[in-house]
Parts: sequence; structure tokens; C-alpha cells
Amino acid sequence: MVGTVLRVLATVAYRPGIVYTDSVQYLNNMEKLSPDQLNPIGYDFVLRPMIAIGGITFVVIVQHVVGLLLGIAIYALARRLTVYRWLSAVAAAPILLDAYQVQIEQNVMAETTFDVLLVAILWLLLGRGAPGWKRAAAVGVLLGAAFAVRTIGLVLIVAVVLYLVVVGNAWRKRRLHLVRRTAAALAGFAVVFGAYAGYYHAETGRWGFTGAENQVLYGRTAVVANCAELPLNDGTRLFCPKEPLGQRLGVDKYAHNHYGDPNWPGPLPPGTTKRQLATEFARLVIRHQPLDVTWAALKDFGKGFAPTRATSPDDVPLDRWQFQLTYPNLQDPNTAKAAVKWGGSEPHVARVPAEILRAYQLHGGYTSGTLLALYGLIALAAVAGLGRAKTSGLRAATLLPVAAGVILLLGSAAFEFSWRYQLPGLVLFPLAGAIGLRAILGKDQARPAMADYPDAVDALAVKDFGKPNLAPVVVVIAAYNEAGGIGAVLTNMPRTCAEMPVDVLVVVDGSTDDTAEIARSHGAFVCVAPSNRGQGAALRLGYHLAAQGGARYVVTTDADGQYDNDELEVLLEPILLDRADFVTGSRRLGAEDADSRLRWVGVRVFAVLASILTRRKLTDTSFGFRALRAELATAITLREPQYQSSELLLGALAIGARVVELPMTMRRRGDGTSKKGPGLVYGANYGRVMTTTWLREYVLRRGRRSRTWRTRTDRTARTSG
Repeated sequence: MVGTVLRVLATVAYRPGIVYTDSVQYLNNMEKLSPDQLNPIGYDFVLRPMIAIGGITFVVIVQHVVGLLLGIAIYALARRLTVYRWLSAVAAAPILLDAYQVQIEQNVMAETTFDVLLVAILWLLLGRGAPGWKRAAAVGVLLGAAFAVRTIGLVLIVAVVLYLVVVGNAWRKRRLHLVRRTAAALAGFAVVFGAYAGYYHAETGRWGFTGAENQVLYGRTAVVANCAELPLNDGTRLFCPKEPLGQRLGVDKYAHNHYGDPNWPGPLPPGTTKRQLATEFARLVIRHQPLDVTWAALKDFGKGFAPTRATSPDDVPLDRWQFQLTYPNLQDPNTAKAAVKWGGSEPHVARVPAEILRAYQLHGGYTSGTLLALYGLIALAAVAGLGRAKTSGLRAATLLPVAAGVILLLGSAAFEFSWRYQLPGLVLFPLAGAIGLRAILGKDQARPAMADYPDAVDALAVKDFGKPNLAPVVVVIAAYNEAGGIGAVLTNMPRTCAEMPVDVLVVVDGSTDDTAEIARSHGAFVCVAPSNRGQGAALRLGYHLAAQGGARYVVTTDADGQYDNDELEVLLEPILLDRADFVTGSRRLGAEDADSRLRWVGVRVFAVLASILTRRKLTDTSFGFRALRAELATAITLREPQYQSSELLLGALAIGARVVELPMTMRRRGDGTSKKGPGLVYGANYGRVMTTTWLREYVLRRGRRSRTWRTRTDRTARTSG
């Protein structure tokens, strides 16, 4: 929805579309199809029929629609590879929501067509298992098409061949099959590449495939050339920059402003050409200063992973790819001429949508380079076999997009850095990270969201439980196969608190042992759910049963003895004194006997995340010993059958409850094993629940929430602080 709105705004804001310098070159070359221009001619084959149908406006509308379809295709591919739904959405979000992607779609530029070819290659290789030679040949043809649209597409052949070698362990088990499919891919590419090179020769009389290879390579080497140490002749010396080392201009200046000037560098030695001498100069620099050239390229490669978008000195200006409040590029008279000729109107800007787009783009409406780097690192960890990746069958599928992303962006940086050249990373790195995380964590163990209370299981449990009268304070314990530990917990449970009687309600969540019998023998009320649904489902059932039985305050604790029941009165005190509606303990403010370093880190990471999302300081979001008013417990929207503690906490804050954290004690588990699953799996699902709860309660219900809960005295609850 947001992606669609952004694209509609862009279409309305910049009419007939954004015409950049390269756009004019594409448009002028549609008829001639000269292969020795700055850009290859592949995009012209796509552009020409669209211009004929509806001009520039039709072109950008089609590109925006394609941008939305690319997001859908990435999501669908991730789901086909068994990536979790929420994680598949994360993989698709950058291409849908990144303002720089929307801006490039509004340009008459080849990037969107290139992205289509990228996604098509990914689908052909990953969408139906290990490819045979026919699919590999089709991929080779698409690689050739990608090269014809953007020359840098040539380097993708490396990633594809690498994938074909490793997928299905073919290099170990099926070497003949490996040779056949790799040869088919190379042959498919060679057909397109050979045809393009042949056309280039026929049109120009020399072998080549682009008119830009000399000037771009010259620009890269001119920045680092130490001319005093190079064996230059009279011709190549003309190409040495006048600026001293350390004060050189950027690649773009040398490649385009200098080389593109027909009067530069002045008279040449007889029998030589600018192209010939520029190529010779660049080769000399590469041969004598390979480390300098490599380091310059690596530094530019690293720029793409910066946390924010900014222009480094002498780079291609970032504002070329930002939404402007006036029509861009009008300093070039060819811009307006092209807009009129192929767009049917003078270029103009609608101020209001342009302001909205610019504000969105400049205030976080893009994918951080650091986040892309994180996706890449997760993917590489999966390729290396971290966690459950070794047995996931997804290591090769993870390798393809991350290798393609690294090779493609590194290849671009080898010539010149531009934020425009980073955009394919929006397709490749999030998808690679999503597949990689799924490989590391294993299959999705999250259960479907619960329906409104009471669902079918709740109804059966309530009917069997009856309607007993309960004490003002009810301690609710969710228990699944806790026969070994629950007896000690119940034995140590206080019978009174602040001179009020205390009842214990054990909700047995489909246990197969004698947890229910042991709980009854210790005097607890017991409600048995006929099937195992998870701790969140059991606690929600317990909240409603406690409120139905007349409880005024609900306390939760675990059945494994990790919490100190003697702290019950301390926990309830802020509520009894009307300073809070929800009180939760905090192991970080109190004491913890941690048995897992990963969980220790997770508690702190999720506390920071929750603090950012709710804009209030929280130290512990998963402490199971908590107290809240019974009316509040039943007013919070609870959908998660597992990983429920953050949903309860964020839900309480969202509807205006006063929340207090107190220092409390957490011990090691007294009996049995944790039901939470492996730490990484638990952490991923816990993070999912926290972010989706925030989205539901703070974003989607913002401005239309009518769910501010009220106490029995009909007093609207106040937020703390």
C-alpha cells in the first residue's frame, strides 16, 4: 500500500517523468541503436515500444508497476524457499519502500529493466530446485540480456557459475551434470554476447561492446596515478591529471568532464587516438600500481554500506538521485527538449507531492547500507554452515544472491561509485539475508495467531472448569508437562498477600504427564486445555478465568521455579498504592543467575528495541513474574500463542496503562528443559512478535484507538511518566 502511494506521488509530482542526462542519450539512440555510445543498447529495445505507446509518462508508469511486481516476486520466491512469512516481507520491503528505488523508476533509466532480469535469473535458478541444462541455458540468455542493458551485468556470470558448481553438491556427486549445465549457461550467455559484439563490429568496424570502457577505466586510474613513477611517453603523459596526488578530482570528473570534452587533452601525437592513449594510460597505472587501484575500488565498495546516504568528496552527487522541489537537470537544455519531444509537455513539478516525497526520502525513507551489510553477513554465515544451515538445503540458495550482490557492487565500484549503482543491492542482499536466516534458524516453529477469546479450545476448557469464586489475588501459571517442578512452586506460594487471600490457577496446556493431578493435590485451581497451544494461549485463558471468578489482581509466574514467590507483595505494592496498573520484574535491575550468554544478550537487545518502539525506557521485556489489574489483563489484545511477554507489555503501554519495572530475582530453571527452543530461533520469533505488536498497536491503530481501558471505578488509566 505504501509502495503504491509513493509511486503514485512520484508520477504526479514529476511530469512527464524525470529526464536525466543518460535519459537523453537513451532516447536519442532509440532509432539509431548505435552500440558505441556511453550506455549499451539493451534498454533502448524496451524503451522504444513504450515511448511509441504513451511517451515518457507511460514509461515511468510501467516502471513503477514493475517495481511493485518485483517486490511481490521477491516475496513469492522467499516463500517458495520456505522463508517465514514475516521474513519474506522483510526481504521484499526495500524494493517496495526505498525512496531511491522509487526515484530511479521515475527516471527514464535502465535500472528497473536490469532489476527485472536479476529477479528473473533468481527465479529460474532457485524457484524450482536445482536447475538442469535447459534452465541453465535460459539463465545464460538472461545474463546476456542483463549485460546488454547494463554492461556491469557481465560480472553476474561469476555468481551464476559459482552457484551451478555448488548446488546439489554436483561438484562431488554429479560432475557430468555439473559440466552440462554450466556449459549450457555459458553457451546461452555467449550467444547474446557474441551477437552484441558482432553487431558492434559491424557498426563501428572494431571489436568491442560499449563506448564507455575507455573513459570509465581512465577515470578510475587517473585518480590514483603516480605519474612521476610511470613510464609515460609523449602521448600518455597528456592524460596525467594536472592536480597533484591527494588533491585529485573524482572518477566522474575525469571520466566524463575531462574525457568527454572533445578539445581535451589537446593535440595528440600523429597516428594516435584519444581512445588508444586513454586505454594505454589506464593499463600502465593498473600494471604499476595494482594495490592503489584495488584499494581505491574497495574504499568505494565500502561506501555503499554506510548507515546513512551522503556524498563523499568528488563522488557523483547524491542529489541526482533525490526528489527535488524543482525539476532536475534543467541546466542542460537537452532535458527540456527531450521532455517536450518524447513526453509531450514542458517538464514541471507538482509542489505538494514533491515535498512529501522529499521529506520521506530525507528522513529515513531508504534502506540503510549498514542493514544491507547485516543481511550480507547473515547470508555468508549461512553459507558457512552456522546453526542449522548445514542441514537446511538452503546454503546454495543463499549463496547465489549474496555472491551476485557482492560481485555486482564490487564490479561497479571498480569503475566508479554512485548511489545509483547500489540499487541492485535492494534486490539481492535482503533476499540473501532472509534465506540465510531461515537456513540458520530452521523451519518456522511459530504457531498461527489466535482468534478472539474465547476460541474453540478456550470454550471447551471454560465449560469443563466451571465458574468457581476466586480470591482477589490470583496467580496464573501456564504449565505444559511440568510434573517435575510445579509441586515445589505451589508449596512455596504465599497464601495471602497484603492481607488478601491468594488463589493459584494452573492452566494445563495439553500436558501428557500428571501436571494437573499434582497441581490439584497442592490446592490449586486447575483448568485443562484439551490441546497444546503455547504459553501465551494458556495465560490468556487464565486471565479471563481469573476475571470471571472475581479476581481484582492477576499475577503470573512460571512453573519451573525461576522466580522468588516471596517477592509477591513487593510486586503488587505499586498497584495497591495506585501508582501502577501493570508491574513487571526486571532481572537487570535485580539479580540473575544466567545460564545462557545468548539469552543474556537477547534480554538487553530486546529491551533497547522495545524502548525505541515505545519511546520509554524499558530494561526487561520477557520477565515472567508480573502483576496487573484483572480488567487490564482482559483488555489487551493478545494474539500470540507463544513468545507472548512482549505482546502483553507493549499492548498494555499502547492502551494507556501505567507500567512500572521493579528489581526482581531470576534463578536458573529448577526442573525440566525449556520449551522456548534454540536461542536464535526464539530470538527471531520474539523479535517478530515485538515488531508486529508495535505495528498493530502503535501504527495501524494510531489516531483511531478507542480502546483506552477503564478501571472498575470508570477512571481512564493514565500513562506513567
